[in-house]
Amino acid sequence: MRTRVDIRPRRGSRTDMAEAEGSGGGGSGARPDMAVQRAELGPLLAMALMPGESWYLVDSRWFKQWKKYVGFDSWDMFGAGDLSLFPGPVDNSGLFGDPETQSLKEHLIDELDYVLVPAEAWNKLVMWYGCMDGQQPIVRKVVEYGLFVKHYKVEVYLLELKLCESSDPDNVISCHFSKADTVATIEKEMRKLFNIPTEKETRLWNRYMSNTYEQLCKLDSTVQDAGLYQGQMVLIEVKNEDGTWPGQPILAKSSTAASRNFTTSSESSASSYSSVSATSVITNCDSSNSYGLNSSHLSRGGSGFVCNSYSCRDNVSLSQPGLCGLSNLGNTCFMNSALQCLSNTPPLTDYFLEDKYEAEINQNNPLGMRGEIAEAYAELIKQMWSGRQSHVAPRMFKTQVGRFAPQFSGYQQQDSQELLAFLLDGLHEDLNRVKKKPYLELKDASGRPDSAVAKEAWENHRLRNDSIIVDIFHGLFKSTLVCPKCSKVSVTFDPFCYLTLPLPLRRDRLMEVTLVYADPKRRPVQYRVVVPMMGAISDLCESLSRLSGAPAENMVVTDVYNHRFHKIFHMDEGLNHIMPKDDIFVYEVCKQSVDSSEYITLSVYFREKTMRQSNNASGTVLFGQPLLISVPKHKLTVDHLYSVVLEQISRYVKLPLAEEYSATCTGKGTCNGSNGVVEGDIEEMEHQDGGEEVKDKLAEADACHSEGCMPVESARDLQPCKKQLFTFSLVNSSGTSEINSIVEGKILKLNAFSALAIDWDSDTRRLLFDEQEAQAFEKHGSMLQPQKKKAVVALRDCIELFTTMETLGEHDPWYCPNCKKHQQATKKFDLWSLPRILVVHLKRFSYSRYWRDKLDTVVEFPVRGLNMSEFVCDPRAGSYVYDLIAVSNHYGAMGVGHYTAYAKNKVNDKWYYFDDSSVSMASEDQIVTKAAYVLFYQRRSSEEHTAPSPPQEEYDGMDTN
Repeated sequence: MRTRVDIRPRRGSRTDMAEAEGSGGGGSGARPDMAVQRAELGPLLAMALMPGESWYLVDSRWFKQWKKYVGFDSWDMFGAGDLSLFPGPVDNSGLFGDPETQSLKEHLIDELDYVLVPAEAWNKLVMWYGCMDGQQPIVRKVVEYGLFVKHYKVEVYLLELKLCESSDPDNVISCHFSKADTVATIEKEMRKLFNIPTEKETRLWNRYMSNTYEQLCKLDSTVQDAGLYQGQMVLIEVKNEDGTWPGQPILAKSSTAASRNFTTSSESSASSYSSVSATSVITNCDSSNSYGLNSSHLSRGGSGFVCNSYSCRDNVSLSQPGLCGLSNLGNTCFMNSALQCLSNTPPLTDYFLEDKYEAEINQNNPLGMRGEIAEAYAELIKQMWSGRQSHVAPRMFKTQVGRFAPQFSGYQQQDSQELLAFLLDGLHEDLNRVKKKPYLELKDASGRPDSAVAKEAWENHRLRNDSIIVDIFHGLFKSTLVCPKCSKVSVTFDPFCYLTLPLPLRRDRLMEVTLVYADPKRRPVQYRVVVPMMGAISDLCESLSRLSGAPAENMVVTDVYNHRFHKIFHMDEGLNHIMPKDDIFVYEVCKQSVDSSEYITLSVYFREKTMRQSNNASGTVLFGQPLLISVPKHKLTVDHLYSVVLEQISRYVKLPLAEEYSATCTGKGTCNGSNGVVEGDIEEMEHQDGGEEVKDKLAEADACHSEGCMPVESARDLQPCKKQLFTFSLVNSSGTSEINSIVEGKILKLNAFSALAIDWDSDTRRLLFDEQEAQAFEKHGSMLQPQKKKAVVALRDCIELFTTMETLGEHDPWYCPNCKKHQQATKKFDLWSLPRILVVHLKRFSYSRYWRDKLDTVVEFPVRGLNMSEFVCDPRAGSYVYDLIAVSNHYGAMGVGHYTAYAKNKVNDKWYYFDDSSVSMASEDQIVTKAAYVLFYQRRSSEEHTAPSPPQEEYDGMDTN
């Protein structure tokens, strides 16, 4: 069944939800104390995934707030139980791309944007805290990936298929399915959508290009095994009363024969399949059509669908061999980029085009994939180099890869280098000429010459690994470790398939921040500041102070999210806590006065009181930009707070009109207007009865019904008063739950950064609040100045950095056999021998606990004549001169963006740009960009360079060309 759910969240009492810990209740059940919450949820959050289970997505911002509130992490117990940290109802609004449909944003990242919790943990959180009104739970199934090694993961993004009837292809209905659903599930759903009676015989077809159809014959195959991809069209065809099929009568005859035929019909009687005259139809059924193409290579143990399903039209000589695009099957540009680079690696492509692989397929290698990856790759390469197609859809190749490497089976963006690593290793094991690998003991160098140890290491490697991949791509590292205590030197030689080169790290970082001045008449100003990459918040304030003139010691740095403060930073916190996408606002506040009065800084949120039509219950909605105000501790009264806030917002609140906006209180008392709490532009909560303790707290104001007036302590204080623009409520740090009412007439006991909400009724906000001016800001000259051209790094700089000696970290020590203990040794990599095809991976992506980043430094690399000889430490090695043949590019930020490729065609020696299905001419001066990610170099033969090669007999077998 489909995994899209439509379950309304369980709602608790609105007042219950608003109570803080210890107030006795919450959600729709009693909320236990913090220790019990930690004890109950800890084991649940550590549960392993099991196929078929339901897990729930929770916005990581809410979840982190909950963890802080209950002191979930032993290293973050500070502030546990602080009422200002109370998280309020579970709120997933930050995960929605469209608040109306509550569809997920694209490219959400696990742990960074959301956390996954099992059903029991979700139910407890909702029972204790409630859920934002109107939000549906985001529930997803655990699905199984992999063929040999089973791998489970939560399917966060469901697959969207476009469904239609073959008789009415314009009436398309989009539906979402799990990759674990079967084709039978799709058929059942289509029968229901299109009102097809159960007694009617049907068959399904998928359309994966404009005029190519494939019959989905195996109803028990999963969506994943069927190779269906995001946005694919699936048609359902109903059999005629006379027993014929309306679409392709020539295909009605079925067969159970083992052979699979490709049938390309140019005489189709059904225009409903395609408006193109030539339609390709791929079926598992026999056919008598005279225009058939028989598959020459069949997949073993496949999914039940024809593997040779790459053709997109039957025209001949449409393009030059190799100039064939690859259709994007839904976030598969990373795969297309990697495949184009490998396709344009001449020795590997020639090997497959000449069918040399057939004699070397190793179906019994336990480390291999039964030869299926090699066969799927061979079939795709033959299609790409046939010259008959301008582009093909590598569906079945992707399906095969997904069966063996579950991480590539979905439709989320992946890494082209990671796919390359998997593919080269998979092809190697599938084509390994060694049928039975011998057991070999590693020997220490023990003072022997490097040449002898290297030769031994290479020969041992070839005894277990002998394939076209080793012939072409493998080289040899020399690794030297030195113990800092006993000076023991350990030298080893290890094979490699590609070079991963570090990029010199930037020392500085550009940040865009908005400064909110203490002067209420000044608009906020946006600045671009330069800060140390590993600096602290204090460095940000110092840099901003130099540009703005505002004292750094008076600055408070905040992360504003959804109309409230997601985080208020301390001066000693690291800047690595701030991610590039965060909205950083720096507030200038007064921290001390002339008379040395102690100031306290408070958070202030804007809320609008609303009334729900459905049940006449009141609620609130956060709006606007939050404030930070500083007030002398001895003046913490409601009246003074009101005047301070009124002054702060005077720039965008129409005060002349406000003076006229007054009324006399007509009720018996006065009170805060609203106790309801919500967040976000579209988030709303209703007020319901509940929470005896809250009732007790408000008992003194029970008789008060006059909206908008300040609360008073007793009836004797009642007097006519001017109607206020807004009222105050004490709320949690997220503004989602009220902690207490605020009583006038005495000094308020508030802590630093306590959060207040100022509540406006809708009419007052509409009449007095200037939304446009409230959002207005100015740009400092630093924002308008062109950014300095980023430093250019030469490829040789990266190689030198790779071969530089380093000291191992304390968490990555080396076990010294002399000292008999782990030591922080020095380590140095050198290149001993290089392969015929040198693959260079530029390490652009970096990971940390707080963020993930991409280095977009321009690395200058030669298109011709890369001389690696100086970096090869074998004194008897030949000349290593390389020419570039392909580049995998990545544009955009980490986790998103787009992959393309540049590649040189081996037939005409011209460069081309491959962008999914598009192929265009390119020139050499276009190739070196900041997007370059993986470089492919081909070694020149001895005839192509003048440097003489040394005799080979002394180290025969070492040169990997």
